[in-house]
Amino acid sequence: MYLPADLRKQLEDVDDHRCAYCQTTQANSGQPMVVDHILPETQGGDTAFHNLCFACRRCNEYKGAQTAAIDPLTGEMTPIFHPRHDRWQEHFAWDESTILLVGLTHNGRATIIALNINNPVIVAARRRWASVGWHPPAP
Repeated sequence: MYLPADLRKQLEDVDDHRCAYCQTTQANSGQPMVVDHILPETQGGDTAFHNLCFACRRCNEYKGAQTAAIDPLTGEMTPIFHPRHDRWQEHFAWDESTILLVGLTHNGRATIIALNINNPVIVAARRRWASVGWHPPAP
């Protein structure tokens, strides 16, 4: 997707080449970040800073056009995490191993499930990086 240079720079400054959802860095995933429409274009989302974020390819593919998902604790439909409106640290935390992401709120739990954030591929990458001293970036 074409983005004006100033808009791309604004995203780079805020998201710092890491996924706005799972916080995986571009270096850890081994793939460039993609630009995600938080509210998909198919649902009226525009291509403007307030509706864009960097996402790793896996989070972006799992998210698709979802904007809500079921909270596995309550069974209720809830909005998924919105990187421009919500504060990451209010909805997520790392477990003691810093390998698995834990949802702290209904939005966080629903997002982890909907985006399959603790999928085996990314968990294996986090383990490899942890073995060489990697720690998740502070959001």
